[in-house]
Amino acid sequence: MGPKLVDYLLYEKEDNGILWIKFNRPERLNALVGTAEERGTVAKVGEYMRAADDDPDVRVIVLTGVGRAFCAGANLASREDVGENFPGNRGSHEGLDATRQHFFHGFTQLHLDIAKIRKPTIAMINGPAVGSGMDMALHCDIRLGCENTRFVCYHNAGQIIENGGSYYLPKMVGLGRALEMVYTGELDAQRAYDWGILNHLVPAEKLEETTRQLCERIIAKPPLVQWISKRIMRTAMESTMEQTMVLTSNASPILQHSDDAKEARKAFVEKRRPQFKGM
Repeated sequence: MGPKLVDYLLYEKEDNGILWIKFNRPERLNALVGTAEERGTVAKVGEYMRAADDDPDVRVIVLTGVGRAFCAGANLASREDVGENFPGNRGSHEGLDATRQHFFHGFTQLHLDIAKIRKPTIAMINGPAVGSGMDMALHCDIRLGCENTRFVCYHNAGQIIENGGSYYLPKMVGLGRALEMVYTGELDAQRAYDWGILNHLVPAEKLEETTRQLCERIIAKPPLVQWISKRIMRTAMESTMEQTMVLTSNASPILQHSDDAKEARKAFVEKRRPQFKGM
């Protein structure tokens, strides 16, 4: 069963195993609709990703934007999308405690959902990734960018980096570089690539082609290996080497006897393309 679709976020499933989720407000640089509302943009990204995660025909999930921006984050010029009658409103935001409850139990949790997706997730960052747009890109497993890519923090809204950004950035680039970004509020494509935030930096006209090629390489490998490796490596970010080795020791025998592992070995011997089923 697929997600309930909205026009400001596209869900494009292809027969080759790629699922494209596209921010679709190009006239507003793909600014968010709402915040933690059930039909707000971030909630729908999580819903779309969970639907793709449950779909056996989807192997890779790509998050990107329509037009010249990836996602411009919150619309600072106007909050007309968050009125009392907005579908799925979770209640009043008035007062500091109500704001905190709305933010932590809604907005923050929705970002966490992206990081918990089992399947490979790719952010194809075709333009500026601002505020929550940057955070959603950082929660994905892999990031590809072009000369138009730019990461912009929450500084114009008078806010710190939120929703995982403060967690991921120091781990990705080191504390000094993360603090430099915090102090200046912005990072261009070349420095993002040099610092390791972007896995690939290619010309804009090659961005989709490069993303598709990467997806094809991912799809050609056993999905169980990818899913379990992702969970172990994300857990390892907060674990010791010994704890990580326990996880790999437990997982390896299970994978060794999986149908996909048997198919991988058989296909290698027979010199043919393997047919994986995630089992």
